[in-house]
Order: sequence, then structure tokens, then C-alpha cells
Amino acid sequence: MLRRFDRQLQQEVVTIHPGEYYTTDKNEAIATILGSCISVALYDEKLKSGGLNHFMLASTNTDKEDIDGHITRYGMFAMEILINELLKAGSNKKDLKAKVFGGGSVLASAYSGGVNKIPQDNINFALNFLQTERIPVLAKDVGGEWPRKVIFFPATSKILLKRITKQVEEVAKEESKYVQTVQQQKVKQGDVILF
Repeated sequence: MLRRFDRQLQQEVVTIHPGEYYTTDKNEAIATILGSCISVALYDEKLKSGGLNHFMLASTNTDKEDIDGHITRYGMFAMEILINELLKAGSNKKDLKAKVFGGGSVLASAYSGGVNKIPQDNINFALNFLQTERIPVLAKDVGGEWPRKVIFFPATSKILLKRITKQVEEVAKEESKYVQTVQQQKVKQGDVILF
């Protein structure tokens, strides 16, 4: 997580990376860059608060506790933790609204089982989870073949979204590096993840 003052936006911006989330009730923005990952922005208009997560995979193939502490790279944990943080801050679940972004097929060579399998699994998971939890999705920009930069303003529920068409390879390299890190960590722990 990186916090900085953005001169163009004239406010604090917290940038999150894969496996991270952030919630706030302050006048600050939350930013991330997505490839095949998903970010769900949840907000509470009554409290002018919200949060954003960034998860890499819809689920884990093990029921064991993720010993390395990066459970929020998986959708189920990322969503539960984000919701729980907002509830702890005073939100009522019935007041939460969602916006969903990401799931681009930017890593064609990194996945077996089809280019669109993991991004589409991520999209399906996020939308199904929100439907099951009865949290309405008011906006979404998912799928396609491009990365996205998302800036979320929880106090107003506004989103700035930019589809990145010129730096696709850079985003794909970063995401591929993260996939390799996840695979190496899991192998070190004796678990196996199939991609």
C-alpha cells in the first residue's frame, strides 16, 4: 500500500496492489491497476465511506489457513474482509452498494485452460458473491483484453476509470510476476495451485 498526495486530484490517494484492500471514511481516494484481477468498490452513501479490494483468484484450492498471510488475494476472503471492515466502521450491510472492475484477459500465455478462464472466473465470482449477499451492483466495467486504472472516491462513490491500451505489456509483466510469487509461496508451503 502506498499513500501519497496527488497534485492533480488535490487529495490523498492510497494505492493498493494485488491481495490488498483499504477502507476509509475520510476524503481520500483509493487507486489500483487491474489486469485479470478484480476490484470491488463498496460504499455506504449514508456514512460517506467505502473501500476497495484487489484480488487475483476467485478461490483457493485448500481449506487450510493461508499461512503466509495473503488470504485477501482470493476473492472470498477479499470480499468478506472488505465487508467486515465496513461493518466494523458502522455501516449496515443493507446500505452497501458495489461497483466492479477488472477481469481483463491480459495474460494469454500465463494460464492453461484457456485465456479467459481465470479472468472470467474472477468476474463470475464477484458478481455472484454480490448477488448472494444482496449488495446491488450499480456499475461495472469487466472483461475485455485491456488493463484498467481505477480511482475510487468513497466519500462521493465516484470512480475514475481509464482503460490502459499503451502499457498492456507492462501490466501483464507485473501481473505475471505476482502469479509466480503466489505459486512459489504455495510450493514452499507444500500446497499446490493449479492454473
